[in-house]
Amino acid sequence: MIFIPLFGAGWIFYMLDILTLVIVLPGFLFALWAQFRVKTSFAKYSKVPNSRGISGAEAARKVLSSSEVNVAVVPTRGNLTDNFNPKTETIYLSENVFGSSSVAAVGIAAHEAGHAVQYAENYFPLKLRSALVPVTKIGSYLAFPLAIIGVLIEWAVYGFGGDGNNFGTVMIAIGITLYSLSALFALITLPVELNASRRAKRALVSAGILTEKETRQAGKVLSAAALTYFASLAVSLLYLLRFILIISSLRRRK
Repeated sequence: MIFIPLFGAGWIFYMLDILTLVIVLPGFLFALWAQFRVKTSFAKYSKVPNSRGISGAEAARKVLSSSEVNVAVVPTRGNLTDNFNPKTETIYLSENVFGSSSVAAVGIAAHEAGHAVQYAENYFPLKLRSALVPVTKIGSYLAFPLAIIGVLIEWAVYGFGGDGNNFGTVMIAIGITLYSLSALFALITLPVELNASRRAKRALVSAGILTEKETRQAGKVLSAAALTYFASLAVSLLYLLRFILIISSLRRRK
Protein backbone atom coordinates (compact mmCIF):
# COMPACT_ATOMS: atom_id res chain seq x y z
CA MET A 1 0.00 0.00 0.00
CA ILE A 2 2.47 2.61 -1.24
CA PHE A 3 -0.11 5.40 -1.01
CA ILE A 4 -0.31 5.33 2.79
CA PRO A 5 2.41 7.95 3.40
CA LEU A 6 0.44 10.41 1.28
CA PHE A 7 -2.60 10.16 3.51
CA GLY A 8 -1.11 9.44 6.92
CA ALA A 9 -0.70 5.82 7.96
CA GLY A 10 -2.36 6.23 11.34
CA TRP A 11 -5.55 7.70 9.89
CA ILE A 12 -5.79 4.99 7.20
CA PHE A 13 -5.34 2.09 9.61
CA TYR A 14 -7.75 3.65 12.12
CA MET A 15 -10.40 4.04 9.41
CA LEU A 16 -9.85 0.49 8.13
CA ASP A 17 -10.12 -0.96 11.65
CA ILE A 18 -13.32 0.90 12.42
CA LEU A 19 -14.92 0.00 9.08
CA THR A 20 -13.88 -3.63 9.44
CA LEU A 21 -15.31 -3.83 12.96
CA VAL A 22 -18.59 -2.07 12.22
CA ILE A 23 -19.29 -3.30 8.67
CA VAL A 24 -17.36 -6.47 7.84
CA LEU A 25 -17.25 -8.27 11.20
CA PRO A 26 -20.99 -9.14 11.26
CA GLY A 27 -20.61 -10.77 7.85
CA PHE A 28 -17.66 -12.81 9.05
CA LEU A 29 -19.60 -13.92 12.13
CA PHE A 30 -22.46 -15.01 9.86
CA ALA A 31 -19.98 -16.93 7.69
CA LEU A 32 -18.45 -18.64 10.74
CA TRP A 33 -21.91 -19.63 11.97
CA ALA A 34 -22.77 -21.02 8.52
CA GLN A 35 -19.56 -23.07 8.46
CA PHE A 36 -20.37 -24.36 11.94
CA ARG A 37 -23.84 -25.42 10.75
CA VAL A 38 -22.34 -27.30 7.80
CA LYS A 39 -19.82 -29.15 9.96
CA THR A 40 -22.33 -30.08 12.66
CA SER A 41 -24.99 -31.17 10.14
CA PHE A 42 -22.50 -33.26 8.20
CA ALA A 43 -21.10 -34.78 11.42
CA LYS A 44 -24.61 -35.70 12.57
CA TYR A 45 -25.89 -37.26 9.35
CA SER A 46 -22.60 -38.85 8.36
CA LYS A 47 -23.36 -41.29 11.17
CA VAL A 48 -26.73 -42.21 9.65
CA PRO A 49 -26.38 -44.95 6.99
CA ASN A 50 -28.92 -45.10 4.20
CA SER A 51 -31.16 -48.15 4.12
CA ARG A 52 -30.00 -49.28 0.66
CA GLY A 53 -26.29 -49.12 1.45
CA ILE A 54 -25.56 -46.90 -1.56
CA SER A 55 -22.24 -45.03 -1.43
CA GLY A 56 -21.74 -41.40 -2.39
CA ALA A 57 -20.03 -42.41 -5.64
CA GLU A 58 -22.85 -44.78 -6.55
CA ALA A 59 -25.44 -42.13 -5.75
CA ALA A 60 -23.72 -39.60 -8.00
CA ARG A 61 -23.61 -42.10 -10.85
CA LYS A 62 -27.30 -42.95 -10.40
CA VAL A 63 -28.28 -39.28 -10.51
CA LEU A 64 -26.19 -38.84 -13.66
CA SER A 65 -27.68 -41.95 -15.24
CA SER A 66 -31.24 -40.80 -14.53
CA SER A 67 -30.51 -37.61 -16.53
CA GLU A 68 -28.47 -39.44 -19.19
CA VAL A 69 -25.32 -37.49 -18.33
CA ASN A 70 -21.95 -39.18 -18.62
CA VAL A 71 -19.11 -37.69 -16.56
CA ALA A 72 -16.39 -39.26 -14.44
CA VAL A 73 -16.80 -39.64 -10.66
CA VAL A 74 -13.48 -39.89 -8.83
CA PRO A 75 -12.21 -39.55 -5.24
CA THR A 76 -10.14 -36.58 -4.09
CA ARG A 77 -8.26 -35.73 -0.92
CA GLY A 78 -9.53 -33.47 1.81
CA ASN A 79 -12.64 -32.98 3.89
CA LEU A 80 -15.74 -31.60 2.15
CA THR A 81 -13.68 -30.73 -0.92
CA ASP A 82 -16.38 -32.09 -3.23
CA ASN A 83 -16.83 -30.28 -6.54
CA PHE A 84 -17.71 -30.63 -10.21
CA ASN A 85 -15.09 -29.39 -12.67
CA PRO A 86 -16.70 -28.54 -16.03
CA LYS A 87 -13.29 -28.27 -17.72
CA THR A 88 -12.45 -31.90 -17.04
CA GLU A 89 -16.11 -32.99 -16.88
CA THR A 90 -15.35 -34.76 -13.63
CA ILE A 91 -17.06 -34.94 -10.25
CA TYR A 92 -14.51 -35.01 -7.42
CA LEU A 93 -15.80 -36.47 -4.16
CA SER A 94 -13.85 -36.19 -0.92
CA GLU A 95 -12.71 -39.34 0.82
CA ASN A 96 -15.46 -39.18 3.45
CA VAL A 97 -18.12 -38.89 0.74
CA PHE A 98 -16.92 -41.10 -2.13
CA GLY A 99 -17.11 -44.45 -0.34
CA SER A 100 -19.47 -43.57 2.51
CA SER A 101 -23.07 -44.80 2.57
CA SER A 102 -24.28 -42.13 4.99
CA VAL A 103 -27.24 -39.96 4.03
CA ALA A 104 -24.96 -36.91 4.33
CA ALA A 105 -22.46 -38.34 1.82
CA VAL A 106 -25.21 -39.36 -0.60
CA GLY A 107 -26.78 -35.88 -0.40
CA ILE A 108 -23.50 -34.11 -1.13
CA ALA A 109 -22.65 -36.49 -3.97
CA ALA A 110 -26.08 -35.97 -5.52
CA HIS A 111 -25.63 -32.21 -5.24
CA GLU A 112 -22.39 -32.34 -7.23
CA ALA A 113 -24.10 -34.58 -9.77
CA GLY A 114 -26.75 -31.86 -9.99
CA HIS A 115 -24.03 -29.44 -11.12
CA ALA A 116 -22.97 -31.90 -13.81
CA VAL A 117 -26.58 -32.10 -15.04
CA GLN A 118 -26.75 -28.29 -15.05
CA TYR A 119 -23.64 -28.20 -17.21
CA ALA A 120 -25.01 -30.81 -19.61
CA GLU A 121 -28.26 -28.86 -19.96
CA ASN A 122 -26.45 -25.51 -20.44
CA TYR A 123 -28.07 -24.06 -17.33
CA PHE A 124 -27.63 -20.32 -17.89
CA PRO A 125 -26.68 -19.18 -14.35
CA LEU A 126 -23.93 -21.83 -14.28
CA LYS A 127 -22.58 -20.66 -17.65
CA LEU A 128 -22.70 -17.05 -16.48
CA ARG A 129 -20.86 -17.87 -13.26
CA SER A 130 -18.15 -19.73 -15.16
CA ALA A 131 -17.73 -16.77 -17.52
CA LEU A 132 -17.33 -14.39 -14.56
CA VAL A 133 -14.52 -16.34 -12.88
CA PRO A 134 -11.58 -14.83 -14.84
CA VAL A 135 -13.15 -11.35 -14.94
CA THR A 136 -13.72 -11.41 -11.18
CA LYS A 137 -10.10 -12.40 -10.52
CA ILE A 138 -8.78 -9.58 -12.69
CA GLY A 139 -11.21 -7.11 -11.14
CA SER A 140 -10.10 -7.98 -7.61
CA TYR A 141 -6.51 -7.02 -8.49
CA LEU A 142 -7.29 -3.83 -10.42
CA ALA A 143 -10.21 -2.35 -8.50
CA PHE A 144 -8.38 -0.68 -5.61
CA PRO A 145 -5.41 0.69 -7.64
CA LEU A 146 -7.74 2.21 -10.25
CA ALA A 147 -9.94 3.81 -7.60
CA ILE A 148 -6.91 5.25 -5.78
CA ILE A 149 -5.48 6.60 -9.05
CA GLY A 150 -8.83 8.26 -9.66
CA VAL A 151 -8.71 9.88 -6.21
CA LEU A 152 -5.15 11.10 -6.80
CA ILE A 153 -6.17 12.60 -10.14
CA GLU A 154 -9.05 14.41 -8.45
CA TRP A 155 -6.66 15.71 -5.79
CA ALA A 156 -4.21 16.89 -8.44
CA VAL A 157 -6.92 18.70 -10.42
CA TYR A 158 -8.25 20.28 -7.25
CA GLY A 159 -4.74 21.28 -6.14
CA PHE A 160 -4.13 23.15 -9.36
CA GLY A 161 -7.32 25.08 -8.94
CA GLY A 162 -9.38 23.04 -11.39
CA ASP A 163 -12.92 21.95 -10.85
CA GLY A 164 -13.21 19.42 -13.65
CA ASN A 165 -12.31 15.92 -12.52
CA ASN A 166 -14.28 13.78 -14.93
CA PHE A 167 -11.35 11.47 -15.69
CA GLY A 168 -10.67 10.82 -12.02
CA THR A 169 -14.36 10.17 -11.41
CA VAL A 170 -14.46 7.70 -14.29
CA MET A 171 -11.43 5.85 -12.86
CA ILE A 172 -13.12 5.64 -9.46
CA ALA A 173 -16.35 4.38 -11.05
CA ILE A 174 -14.42 1.70 -12.95
CA GLY A 175 -12.66 0.63 -9.74
CA ILE A 176 -15.94 0.32 -7.85
CA THR A 177 -17.52 -1.57 -10.75
CA LEU A 178 -14.63 -4.05 -10.86
CA TYR A 179 -14.80 -4.50 -7.09
CA SER A 180 -18.53 -5.16 -7.28
CA LEU A 181 -17.94 -8.16 -9.57
CA SER A 182 -17.18 -10.33 -6.55
CA ALA A 183 -20.60 -9.50 -5.11
CA LEU A 184 -22.20 -10.21 -8.48
CA PHE A 185 -20.39 -13.55 -8.62
CA ALA A 186 -21.68 -14.46 -5.15
CA LEU A 187 -25.20 -13.41 -6.16
CA ILE A 188 -25.18 -15.58 -9.29
CA THR A 189 -23.75 -18.50 -7.29
CA LEU A 190 -26.88 -18.63 -5.12
CA PRO A 191 -29.37 -19.88 -7.76
CA VAL A 192 -26.72 -22.25 -9.13
CA GLU A 193 -26.24 -23.93 -5.75
CA LEU A 194 -29.90 -23.90 -4.74
CA ASN A 195 -30.92 -25.38 -8.09
CA ALA A 196 -28.31 -28.14 -7.79
CA SER A 197 -29.69 -29.06 -4.35
CA ARG A 198 -33.27 -29.13 -5.65
CA ARG A 199 -32.20 -31.39 -8.51
CA ALA A 200 -30.36 -33.63 -6.05
CA LYS A 201 -33.33 -34.07 -3.71
CA ARG A 202 -35.72 -34.82 -6.57
CA ALA A 203 -33.33 -37.37 -8.05
CA LEU A 204 -32.67 -39.07 -4.72
CA VAL A 205 -36.36 -39.95 -4.46
CA SER A 206 -37.20 -40.52 -8.13
CA ALA A 207 -34.16 -42.74 -8.72
CA GLY A 208 -34.87 -44.74 -5.57
CA ILE A 209 -31.57 -43.83 -3.95
CA LEU A 210 -32.96 -42.70 -0.59
CA THR A 211 -36.29 -42.97 1.15
CA GLU A 212 -38.29 -39.77 1.67
CA LYS A 213 -37.17 -39.60 5.31
CA GLU A 214 -33.53 -40.07 4.36
CA THR A 215 -33.88 -37.44 1.64
CA ARG A 216 -35.15 -34.97 4.23
CA GLN A 217 -32.12 -35.75 6.38
CA ALA A 218 -29.77 -35.27 3.43
CA GLY A 219 -31.65 -32.07 2.64
CA LYS A 220 -30.74 -30.67 6.05
CA VAL A 221 -27.07 -31.02 5.17
CA LEU A 222 -27.63 -29.31 1.82
CA SER A 223 -29.64 -26.52 3.47
CA ALA A 224 -26.79 -25.91 5.91
CA ALA A 225 -24.38 -25.78 2.99
CA ALA A 226 -26.63 -23.24 1.26
CA LEU A 227 -26.18 -20.91 4.23
CA THR A 228 -22.49 -20.59 3.36
CA TYR A 229 -23.42 -19.14 -0.03
CA PHE A 230 -25.78 -16.62 1.57
CA ALA A 231 -22.95 -15.75 3.96
CA SER A 232 -20.53 -15.34 1.05
CA LEU A 233 -22.93 -12.92 -0.63
CA ALA A 234 -23.36 -10.96 2.61
CA VAL A 235 -19.59 -10.68 3.12
CA SER A 236 -19.07 -9.60 -0.51
CA LEU A 237 -21.73 -6.88 -0.21
CA LEU A 238 -20.29 -5.64 3.09
CA TYR A 239 -16.79 -5.51 1.61
CA LEU A 240 -18.17 -3.55 -1.33
CA LEU A 241 -19.82 -1.10 1.07
CA ARG A 242 -16.54 -0.80 3.00
CA PHE A 243 -14.66 -0.17 -0.25
CA ILE A 244 -17.09 2.56 -1.33
CA LEU A 245 -16.92 4.25 2.08
CA ILE A 246 -13.10 4.27 2.03
CA ILE A 247 -13.00 5.82 -1.44
CA SER A 248 -15.67 8.36 -0.49
CA SER A 249 -13.70 9.36 2.61
CA LEU A 250 -10.52 9.79 0.59
CA ARG A 251 -12.33 11.97 -1.94
CA ARG A 252 -13.75 14.20 0.79
CA ARG A 253 -10.26 14.84 2.21
CA LYS A 254 -9.26 16.86 -0.83
